[in-house]
Amino acid sequence: MIAFLVTIHVLVSISLIVIVLLQAGKGAEMGATFGTGGSQSLFGVGGGATLLSKLTTGTAVAFMLSSLLLAYLSSKPSTSSIMPATANQNKVAPKQGAPVQAKPPVVPVAPQQAPKK
Repeated sequence: MIAFLVTIHVLVSISLIVIVLLQAGKGAEMGATFGTGGSQSLFGVGGGATLLSKLTTGTAVAFMLSSLLLAYLSSKPSTSSIMPATANQNKVAPKQGAPVQAKPPVVPVAPQQAPKK
């Protein structure tokens, strides 16, 4: 599941980069406002949304959602391990046929008194 999401995330990232690079820059309009004679306003209405701006919005939303989903899934603890001995350190059982040695019981010993003179 995570490998599939990483693949989708990489494809969306590459497509977002390509779509942003295909768009025309907005810096030429600012120079037109300061006396070089332009037809569009600097901060005014720029017309309807173009196909590239709609694609940019869609891929940006897909990028954000895949980023959040990958972050959420990677924060969950793993249920499996490639090293099972370290995954179950507290659950190591003795080998089959190995003798189990019991500890001798602890017997309280009375303290010895010093010899009297």
